[in-house]
Amino acid sequence: MEESSSRPATRPVLIAGGGFGGLYTALALASHRHHPPILLVEPQERFLFLPLLYELLSEELRSWEVAPRYDTLLASRGIAWLKDRVSRVDASAGCVHTEQGRQLPYSRLVIATGSRGTSYGIPGVEDLAIPFRSLADVERLQELVQHLRSHPRPLQRLALVGAGPSGVELACKLADLLRGSTVIELIEQGADLLPQAKAFNREQARSALLRRDVRLRTQTRVLALEPGRLLLSLTADNDAGSDESLPVDGVIWTAGVTVAPPPIEPVASLDARGRLHCEPTLQLRDHPGVFALGDVADVADADGAPLAATAQVAFQQADCLAENLLRSLEGEPLQPFRWKDLGEMISLGIGEASLTGLGVTLAGPAAYRIRQLAYLSRLPGLPHQLRVAAGWLSDLGRPLLPWPR
Repeated sequence: MEESSSRPATRPVLIAGGGFGGLYTALALASHRHHPPILLVEPQERFLFLPLLYELLSEELRSWEVAPRYDTLLASRGIAWLKDRVSRVDASAGCVHTEQGRQLPYSRLVIATGSRGTSYGIPGVEDLAIPFRSLADVERLQELVQHLRSHPRPLQRLALVGAGPSGVELACKLADLLRGSTVIELIEQGADLLPQAKAFNREQARSALLRRDVRLRTQTRVLALEPGRLLLSLTADNDAGSDESLPVDGVIWTAGVTVAPPPIEPVASLDARGRLHCEPTLQLRDHPGVFALGDVADVADADGAPLAATAQVAFQQADCLAENLLRSLEGEPLQPFRWKDLGEMISLGIGEASLTGLGVTLAGPAAYRIRQLAYLSRLPGLPHQLRVAAGWLSDLGRPLLPWPR
C-alpha cells in the first residue's frame, strides 16, 4: 500500500514547476477524460520553449510563439495554476509549503523544478556575464547587439563561455546578427565542442563556426571576469600555466547548469549533482507518493546510463508520468519509463540547422524547416500549435534576414 493512498481523493495532483516536465505532465494528465484535480505551481507568467529561444533572439520567431502565457495555455483544460513557488515538501503530511506562505495538500506530488545556470563560483560571472535562459536575457542581448552594430569600434569582441549546444547555437546566431562587426570568441574548457553530440552535427557545427569566423578556443578555463576583460588559463598539458587577459565588450555564459529541488521531509536521496534519485517508474526512492522528472530527476536508461538533461527526455517522461499518476491513484502497478532516442537537432545560424536521427541526416535550410516542424509538434497544446502554425505559414514567403530588419 502506498504511503499516501489513504489521503482524500479531492486532494489535487500537485505539480511543482511549469517547465517542460511539469507543464507537459499537467497537459498529458488533463487529456484523460476522468482525470483528478490538477494544480500547477509555477512563479513565472509565461512558459518558455527554450529550444527556440535562439530564434527569438534573431526575431525569426515572435515572443508569443516561444513564450505563451500560462493562463492562455491552461484555459479550459481543467488545470489550476498558482503563481507561487514550492519552497518545502512535507511528504509525511502530504503537503507543500510555498514562498508566499501557503500550505497546499496533495494526493500525489510531481517535482519538476528544472535547472538553472551556474557560475561555478568564478569571480565576476554572476555580476557581469549575460546568461541565456529567459526573456529578459534575450532583451538584454538584443540591446547589446544593437549597440555593437550602431557604435562599431575596432576589435569589438564578444566571448561566449561553453561550447555545448547552447554556446554553439548562440555563437552562430550572434555572428549572423553582428555581420562581421564584432569578433566572437567561443571558449570551452574541454577538448572539443559539442562533446555529447552526434558526429555529423558536431562537424556541421564546426563548419558553421568557421564560415562565420567564430574563434573556437578549447582547453581554455575562465579564471575571472572583470569589467572589460576576461581572465583565461590554457589547460592543455603543453600550455599549463599560460594565462591571458582577453579584452571583451560582453560575455555570454552558457557553461553548465545546476539543480536545487525543494527540501523534502523525510529527507530524499540525492545523487552527486543534487538530483533526486528516482525509480524507473519516476517515483522517488522511499517516497512512493512523490514523483520527479526532467533535469531535477536522476533516472537511468535501460542500460543503466544516466539520461541527459534535455527537453526531449522531459517530453517523453511527461507522458509516462501522467499514466503512472493515474495508475498510482487507482492502486495499479506502475510502468517503467523507456527512453527512445529520436535523434538531435541544432540551430546553426539564421535559417540553418543540422539534424540527425531516425534515418535522417541533413544540414542547411531544409534541416531548419524540418526542425521548425518538429518543434511545432512539441509546442504545448493543440490550440497554441495551430496559432503558431498559422503564423509560420504566413511567414513562408518572408526572407530570413539578419536582425534588425
